[in-house]
Amino acid sequence: MNINNHSIIGDIVAHNFKTAEVFRSYGVDFCCQGNRALDDLASSEDLDLEKLIIELETMSSENSDSPIDYKSWPLDLLADYIEKTFHRYIEEKTPIINEYLTKLCNVHGQRHPELHKIHEIFLASTTDLNSHMKKEENILFPYIRQMVADDRNKLAYRSPGFGSIKNPINMMMEEHLTEGDRYREISTLSNIYTPPADACNTYLVTYGMLTEFELKLHEHIHLENNILFPSAIKFEEILANKLN
Repeated sequence: MNINNHSIIGDIVAHNFKTAEVFRSYGVDFCCQGNRALDDLASSEDLDLEKLIIELETMSSENSDSPIDYKSWPLDLLADYIEKTFHRYIEEKTPIINEYLTKLCNVHGQRHPELHKIHEIFLASTTDLNSHMKKEENILFPYIRQMVADDRNKLAYRSPGFGSIKNPINMMMEEHLTEGDRYREISTLSNIYTPPADACNTYLVTYGMLTEFELKLHEHIHLENNILFPSAIKFEEILANKLN
C-alpha cells in the first residue's frame, strides 16, 4: 500500500495491522476514529507528518510475516471470526479482571483512589459490551450471514426488518465510540497501565490484563469499523441494486 498525506488511518491498519503499533505509540485512536486522513491527523495532533509516514512505511516493510488479509475474507467468515475470537475473549476475561480489580480496590483503594474509578468504568464498559455483542450476535451478524448465503444460493435479496444494515451499524459504531472514550480514561487514570512503586503482584497482573483487554478491544473494533461494516454496507447495496 502506498502511504501518503491523504491515506486514511483505518485503511492503513486494515491493509497491515502491524501499523497499529505506530498509531498506538502516538496515542492515536485507529479504530473508533479511523476515518481521518493522515494530514488531518497531523494537523489536529501537531504531529510531524513526514516522520509519521516514514514510521508507518518502515513498520510495513519490516514485517516479514505476511499480515492476514481480512479484507479478502467472506463477510460471514469474518463475522464468525469476530464472534468466536473477540466476543468469547470478552466473556471469558470480564469476570477474571473484575475479581482482580475488586481485590485491588479493597487492598490498595485507600492509597490509590483512582482504582475505584477504573473499576467503575470497567464494570460499565463490560455491561454495555455484553449488550452490544448480543445485538451483533442476534441481529447484525445473522443478517450478514443471510445476505452471503442468499447470494451464494442465487436467491433474491430480502430486505431486513430494520430497513437497512446501515441502521444497526450506525448504532454499533456509536457504541464503539463510547468504549473508546472509556478506555482512554482508564489509560489516563492508570498512567498508561503503569503500576505504582508499591504495587504488588496482583497489581502488576491486573494492569497487564487491562492492557491486553484494551488492545484486543481495539483490534475487535478495528475489524468491524474499518473492514466488516463498510464491506457489509457495500454488499447490501449491490444485492439491493440487482432487484432494480
